[in-house]
Amino acid sequence: MSVSASEVKQKHHWANLKEAGTYHGFLFLLWVHKLFGRKIFSLVLYPVTLYFLLFLPVARRSSKEFLETHYQCRPSFWKKKPGYWDVLRHFFSFGQSILDKLLAWSVAMSEDEFEIADPAFLEEFLNDEKGQLIIGSHVGNLEYCRGFVQRYKSKTINILVYDQHSANFVRMMQKINSQSRIHVYQVDQLDIPTILSLKTKIDGGEWLFIAGDRIPLSGEQRTVDITFMGRTAQLPIGPYMLAKTLQCPVKLMFSYRKGKKVFFDVHPFADKVVLPRREKEVALTEYAQLFAQLLEKQCLQAPMQWFNFYPYWLDSADKQTTPSQQ
Repeated sequence: MSVSASEVKQKHHWANLKEAGTYHGFLFLLWVHKLFGRKIFSLVLYPVTLYFLLFLPVARRSSKEFLETHYQCRPSFWKKKPGYWDVLRHFFSFGQSILDKLLAWSVAMSEDEFEIADPAFLEEFLNDEKGQLIIGSHVGNLEYCRGFVQRYKSKTINILVYDQHSANFVRMMQKINSQSRIHVYQVDQLDIPTILSLKTKIDGGEWLFIAGDRIPLSGEQRTVDITFMGRTAQLPIGPYMLAKTLQCPVKLMFSYRKGKKVFFDVHPFADKVVLPRREKEVALTEYAQLFAQLLEKQCLQAPMQWFNFYPYWLDSADKQTTPSQQ
């Protein structure tokens, strides 16, 4: 039975992959940490990551492909070419990040836990009363931003998510911490009423988060081709189309664990996104490529914090494989 290329790509779209965790599973992790601490939690996590390695083939292959691509870009980072032991370490890092997400929502974080890339710019950013569009990624944990929001009681964060998995996770975290000023909105597409609502929030000085590193559910027609780690990938144009409509400052935010510290970087991106009518496609590609370059810089420093476990590049092996060949 023949399968079209578009059907193969849709089969491996990140939103169609099975959710790796459940509500009760997340609560169990939090319970283990609360009672026994991080060392025992880490011991419990090892068989879980082994399960990922053995029974999630798409995630396993995608992790190995990413690590090998990182090896090609920065061989000095590695003692030898990454193998399945490194994939296991990658999954283990992901498991630790789940705990960090839970703790970021349920426990106030101290400033001493953070390593700030640019303290002066961060302070300026936090004191800015204007609404901001913040583009994030699935590198590390953007949930760490709560550690800073605690100091600025007037700040409200709105998160746009395109898949039910993320929406379920955030809503679960809101139950753990009902006092959170983080609100989640699941959107399949940005229609006029939604955009007007977001514009009101931005005009009121609120923050709006959106991920910039995954293909939208609407498919490839809402993407542009860019170069990421020396290979061609697709990134969404949605964040830049939204920024153009909202006419607000745009920042990038990266936050991930770096040893015992949490690395935190807020990076200026654009005062306003401008999309000339005659060169709109070119401008969108330039914005997406700039995001890709800054994302790559973070990934090269911390490859184990990359949590996109699906075929990411256009020439990824899984995207070329039909279901009957797997």
